[in-house]
Amino acid sequence: MKFRIDRDALADAVAWTARTLPPRPPVPVLAGMHIEAGGEGNEDRLRLSAFDYEVSAQVSTDIEVEEAGTVLVSGRLLAEISRNLPPHPVEITTDGAKVMVRCGSAKFTLLTMPVEDYPTLPEMPPAAGSVGSDEFAAAVSQVAIAAGKDDTIPMLTGVRVEIEGETVTLASTDRYRLAVRELHWKPERPDFSAVALVPAKTLADTAKSLTSGAEVSIALGGTSGAGDGMIGFAGGGRRTTSRLLDGDFVKYRSLLPSEYAGHAEIHTAPFIEAVKRVSLVAERNTPVRLSFRQGEVVLEAGTGDEAQAVEALEAELEGEDIDIAFNPGFLQEGLQAIGSDVARLSFTTPTKPAVLTGKPPEEGSNPNYRYLIMPVRLSG
Repeated sequence: MKFRIDRDALADAVAWTARTLPPRPPVPVLAGMHIEAGGEGNEDRLRLSAFDYEVSAQVSTDIEVEEAGTVLVSGRLLAEISRNLPPHPVEITTDGAKVMVRCGSAKFTLLTMPVEDYPTLPEMPPAAGSVGSDEFAAAVSQVAIAAGKDDTIPMLTGVRVEIEGETVTLASTDRYRLAVRELHWKPERPDFSAVALVPAKTLADTAKSLTSGAEVSIALGGTSGAGDGMIGFAGGGRRTTSRLLDGDFVKYRSLLPSEYAGHAEIHTAPFIEAVKRVSLVAERNTPVRLSFRQGEVVLEAGTGDEAQAVEALEAELEGEDIDIAFNPGFLQEGLQAIGSDVARLSFTTPTKPAVLTGKPPEEGSNPNYRYLIMPVRLSG
């Protein structure tokens, strides 16, 4: 094998593929990165692959191939090397059981791993449709924050992806909050429908890393059952697949209140800063209290003999005065996710879930992002 490649193109492709390498590989070959230069139908292309039995990643990029071939080398080592190479074209060649990486006056020799022991990457499921890559990345980041981190309940660590015609709905919950985002996409078939539960961390990493192309293609088995158990994403010469999670997701639509007793609107940026400041005195797991009155909201944390903080902000209130308390970390994350200059907090009672949204563009329209947050009961 012998090929030449631009240094930045190599570093970018290797870094992206290396994200999938398992930190503690169950078998040694899974620490490897599969390198395929040239080959049938890909004469001037380089394909890099990584796979950990759960997630696969493959990137394809242009190279000058002198001699086609396939090798397997330590993925982490190749990533370290390619990130630190000088700014010159890179030449990669094989010599027996070794791989030479030359760049300017720098030369590295890597040992190869047995390529025949490397597992075959899963096939992509059938293409289901496409969505703008930036909008998809933003939507996934808004929802993934509410996914659980506790692996003992795998279902809560996922993002539910529901596709119905031209609408994609993303939802996740850790039982203390729920995030739901709707977006439009272009399905391959107008009547396409499917449901999948995707690991939140994998989905968030993937969506963020596929913004180099204008669109992301989503590959998913529909109601026919083809491609079940797997979802695929492709864009900008990159493709990745992930196993789906098992389990029945909570019936989250029933958790969203159908009507509210009132709502308050506050400018988002000062609200975030005030929550940050007031929560400095909040001991672990203690809430920030919000007291809504006409024209203002007063934020408080700390009681009795503890350190205390109070801050007032302008707020527009519709409905009765209300005192309600939240976990400050959950409240901050929701405020940072709404993507709006004005935050609207809609509530029913101080002990029932409240819903955080941006200000709807016109009165009566439904926001495409909703962040439901459970209040903390106030003692006394």
